[in-house]
Amino acid sequence: MPTTKLPFLLTRLDSDIPDVNDVSARLRRHLMRLRGHEIGESDLEAFHNAMQAITDDDVDRFRARAQVYVKRARAASGTAHLKPDEKARLAEIKDGVRAVTVKTESRADEIAAEVHAQMPWMAPATEVAWHAMRRCAQQGAPVFRLPPMLLVGPPGIGKSHWSRALAAALGVPTSLVDAAAEAASFSVAGMQRGWANAAPGKPLDTILNHGVLNPLVIVDEVEKAGAVRDTSGTRHNLTEALLALLEPISAARWECPFYRVPFDMSGIGWIMTANSRGGLPEPLLSRCPPLMLPALSLPDLIGFAEREGAARDLTAPALEAVIETLHQQRDRADALSLRVVQRMLDRAEQLERRPVLN
Repeated sequence: MPTTKLPFLLTRLDSDIPDVNDVSARLRRHLMRLRGHEIGESDLEAFHNAMQAITDDDVDRFRARAQVYVKRARAASGTAHLKPDEKARLAEIKDGVRAVTVKTESRADEIAAEVHAQMPWMAPATEVAWHAMRRCAQQGAPVFRLPPMLLVGPPGIGKSHWSRALAAALGVPTSLVDAAAEAASFSVAGMQRGWANAAPGKPLDTILNHGVLNPLVIVDEVEKAGAVRDTSGTRHNLTEALLALLEPISAARWECPFYRVPFDMSGIGWIMTANSRGGLPEPLLSRCPPLMLPALSLPDLIGFAEREGAARDLTAPALEAVIETLHQQRDRADALSLRVVQRMLDRAEQLERRPVLN
């Protein structure tokens, strides 16, 4: 998948700011040029004469201005508070990170066809991603931006599995946030410095770890998200954390609570999943119209088992046993889920791989 590097860290590290002596030397050279002293490297006599023309008052002014510049530049960078290892981590991405894009409409068609072949019942979601990829190719955009998606459907139909399949086809990393967890808002936004377990959020961590601007972040069971309060009594809500990152303008210059510096988080593709519309907050629904997905049918599961079994090189008898079990349990609602099929395939694979006892 084609990639290019784009800015991500939207500030200058204070370690990259020149020191006072360096700035003073630059001011000295600039004044020498203004006074008509263009000095060649080998013209030592001319250089000596030019240096003699710089007075002590000039030197004092250079240094005073250099001190003011360095002080203001370091204050503007906002990175003086970071620890050496934290600065080192940000230094790795100061020149930008890779952005994955979709160059041609034919490539968009190939990716959509590949994902659809794996999970045809997820066609409504695949169609949205397909149109987004084709727009990216038509516009020649340097980065593929998946619009925020809210997938609503029964548990076990493979909403998260589909998201990972799309990411794999695109060639971008993924990050999973469990919205039902108590600290889901911190998993998304990160936890501010001063807390014992302060850290950046999973989306930012994913970009820093992989050096990719546009990963896919899966927020699972978003309708179950609650709010938590920190030790000061401040309420932290997952929806509020998400909205700041879903809005293109605020995401394009988003300040991390942990690093306390701005990043361009607008490349992230957000895929939120829910088992029902109940409990979904209105601000989220207004920004991400839900895609209603159907329950799985027995043919859907059998087709998935056949494709996944072939990918795992399962023998025909092993795959037939899995399909026969599905037929036998077709009337059980809990049996018609992707998780059940995957467990069956895992078990069949384990049995086939175990050593034969003599």
